[in-house]
Amino acid sequence: MTRVLPRPLFDANATGAGAFGALPEWDLTDLYPAPDAPEFDRDMDWLDAACKSFAADYEGKLATLDAAGLLACVQRYEAIDITAGRIMSYAGLRYYQNTMASDRAKFMGDTQEAVTDATTPLVFFSLEFNRLDEGHLDALLAANADLARYRPVFDRMRAMRPYQLSDELERFLHDQSSVGASAWNKLFDETTAGLMFPVAGEEEALNLEATLNLLTDPNRARREAGARALADVFDKNVKLFARIHNTLAKEKEIEDRWRKMPTPQTARHLSNHVEPEVVEALRNAVVAAYPKLSHRYYALKAKWMGLDRLQVWDRNAPLPIETPKTVAWSEAREMVLSAYSAFDPRMAEIAQPFFDKGWIDAGVKPGKAPGAFAHPTVTTVHPYVMLNYLGKPRDVMTLAHELGHGVHQVLAAGQGELLAATPLTLAETASVFGEMLTFRRLLDRAKTPAERKTLLAGKVEDMINTVVRQIAFYDFECKLHDARRGGELTPDDINALWMSVQAESLGPVFDFMDGYETFWAYIPHFIHSPFYVYAYAFGDGLVNALYAVYAEGTPGFQDKYFDMLKAGGSKHHKELLAPFGLDASDPKFWDKGLSMIAGFIDELEAMED
Repeated sequence: MTRVLPRPLFDANATGAGAFGALPEWDLTDLYPAPDAPEFDRDMDWLDAACKSFAADYEGKLATLDAAGLLACVQRYEAIDITAGRIMSYAGLRYYQNTMASDRAKFMGDTQEAVTDATTPLVFFSLEFNRLDEGHLDALLAANADLARYRPVFDRMRAMRPYQLSDELERFLHDQSSVGASAWNKLFDETTAGLMFPVAGEEEALNLEATLNLLTDPNRARREAGARALADVFDKNVKLFARIHNTLAKEKEIEDRWRKMPTPQTARHLSNHVEPEVVEALRNAVVAAYPKLSHRYYALKAKWMGLDRLQVWDRNAPLPIETPKTVAWSEAREMVLSAYSAFDPRMAEIAQPFFDKGWIDAGVKPGKAPGAFAHPTVTTVHPYVMLNYLGKPRDVMTLAHELGHGVHQVLAAGQGELLAATPLTLAETASVFGEMLTFRRLLDRAKTPAERKTLLAGKVEDMINTVVRQIAFYDFECKLHDARRGGELTPDDINALWMSVQAESLGPVFDFMDGYETFWAYIPHFIHSPFYVYAYAFGDGLVNALYAVYAEGTPGFQDKYFDMLKAGGSKHHKELLAPFGLDASDPKFWDKGLSMIAGFIDELEAMED
């Protein structure tokens, strides 16, 4: 196959022409033409009727079904899941484009309530399915290969058997979900999207994304001004953020207690289909490596910057030798697609439509949700990628990361709706691998030692942010949920928990300004997906080990890699990694991944000689 070259931007959806060129916006018409489109109303009506008829046909009868009957039941459930997912994807993506638009917020809220009401009749399914006798279910699976294909779904459902409540309580939790955690999630999203930060030296107040971006500015005074503006505004809003955290942590504690979950982390481990001891081994390996990773690197960075001590606004600062660079969107696209194509042209071919067909929303806009993500929508449509592109080299890596997710989601779609989604721990595999491919491509093209040093340092910082920082986040969450069990936490209590992990993870070279203790307030993962963050470290460690296998020239690696992505959520991590000779349950596995980061720091230290 020939190398895939970038084609022109999908100009019909381009906006924000400026220093980085025209930036694409989403074209959501592949989901629905408009919020008031008849297709949307048709699907909502169908969903309501399909859920009622599903319950009428199957509630109280699952144990009487033969293999063919159970297969038909599961397939009907899957069809319902697709329509509900399509509806919610459309409402959610419109909302994240502008969380401050009241009409979009209303549409999102009304849609969420309508879908929750429509799907209430389905609550019985997993509860009743989990009451099926093990021997009976095994016999049905043995009798029908098409049904047996869903075993991974059934295994994940039945892992919840010890923790499920009565049918009545489960229906109650389902019904009140739209005014429970999801309502607090929306409050958090709308609050952070609406915050404006008066930054010293700036003509106008900046939104969160633009203010965070100042922390990577070459000018130290601007970095400090950005950090102090963040601290000032977070402090003014810290009571609200503390209330959100207190409420969500308490709600989780109540539900966990009723379900008899042994730890606050248990539900996440179950949904990730990963053993607690594997996560503990990862966490312990990373914490033990703090001195040889983050502590050592940041001491080097202080030396490069001519400083005895680093301030928090120096953590992501560019190196003094780094030439400030704005990367045009077309250049970023070429960097990522050429890296993907060099690995395997098929990978670039899958990524290309994201640029051409309005599957990326890249610009920074008022009200737009901060951060970046790839949303898979449903397997009958395609994913969408959201960025807040500001032309920084790190933004190129973010593009490579989110496109990796997108490629993974496209490939896994062949599994069907119930089997396509991967646990969070494996969901980061393709994204981090995409970053690594792009980084290696750029490193190979480096023309001078200074350029190589800049690239290596940037990659080390990204890996520290992905591994060290996320495990520190995980420890913060563990401490917060544990402390919340003892009663309401004041903002000062939460601040203290945050600071207890920061010095340990970043190292002795840092000073922490007054106000940094509130920087927990803007992290969305703590709100939307408790204990999500260890998945980033899991994915980075896994990919580092995986890339080492690739670098060794393992025959057929690309085909094995594509097979792994195509498997979606149909296989356990042991089964997925076995073709590469890797095993994440081996405690030494994580040391392999961490040694790659240490090796990069070794090379940077050698450049000092």
